[in-house]
Amino acid sequence: MTAPNSAERKACWDARDHLWKCLDDNDDSVASCQRFRTEFEAKCPAQWVKYFTKRRDFLKYKDKMQTEGFTPAQGPQGS
Repeated sequence: MTAPNSAERKACWDARDHLWKCLDDNDDSVASCQRFRTEFEAKCPAQWVKYFTKRRDFLKYKDKMQTEGFTPAQGPQGS
């Protein structure tokens, strides 16, 4: 695999941004954003798709922790 050139990187990032916006606007409904997902997968290397998908999940988790806080799980109750 050769590294994407500048134009290919921009096309990939634009496709990613359109997908993420669609997901944000549709409460993460994958069915509503299938067209953008297909375009994203077509314009980006597979490894980048995997990375950006994990990155979005992490950013959403991080935002949730910052807005809602963290509540540790309760350990086993001794008897």
